[in-house]
Amino acid sequence: MQLDQGAQTMAKKQTNKGNRRKAKELEEQGLRAYQAWDMDQAIQYFQKTSRIAPNEPDTFLHLARALARSGNFDQALRALADFMRLEPESPLAERFEQLFASGMDEVEQTLTEKATADGLPIEIIGAAIQMWIEYRITLGREPLIIRKPETWAAALDYTVRKVNLHPVKRKEIAALYGISDGAMRDRHNDLLSVLDVMPCDYRYFTGKENPLDKLVEAAELLEQLEANFQEP
Repeated sequence: MQLDQGAQTMAKKQTNKGNRRKAKELEEQGLRAYQAWDMDQAIQYFQKTSRIAPNEPDTFLHLARALARSGNFDQALRALADFMRLEPESPLAERFEQLFASGMDEVEQTLTEKATADGLPIEIIGAAIQMWIEYRITLGREPLIIRKPETWAAALDYTVRKVNLHPVKRKEIAALYGISDGAMRDRHNDLLSVLDVMPCDYRYFTGKENPLDKLVEAAELLEQLEANFQEP
């Protein structure tokens, strides 16, 4: 009986070791897919990892980041809830708990008040708030420092206007929010870097016709023309 129990214990340890190795492999594959902007694949890898290693908080944090980047914010919040359940004393808890609140935080309040007073359409303000939600999730374990909510609000306002091709100067937005141009520029660059924001970015573009669609159509047409050109 003792031999059987020993064998069972050894088998369990080997199984756990194998599961950890498999989970690590899947996590690495998910991170590579995330970096390559293949969010569907990244989500699948992280979901598989979470089933194999359900007590690993980073797995759910990675999953939340991928879900947020793909626009699935409800699912991203569920993944964050799992992360906080596994790591309740995390220094990230306060930041993530705010995402579950029914009201707006100081950045969102400032953004909404200033942008509305300046005549910015509600759709674009909504896109800026979406950008702020995604940014706070996508940061992962990186710290978020908010010395002045006005600085982040201005950066979000300016960034989303640029995405939507509004003819606006950075200094104008800095003056609107009463902050320095340099501080806003730094936060704007943070948003661009963390979220990989591009002109007419589909996530935040609110117009009826996105100019990027024409580029996609042109690329597809060029590919077809090249194929026909090479046809024997």
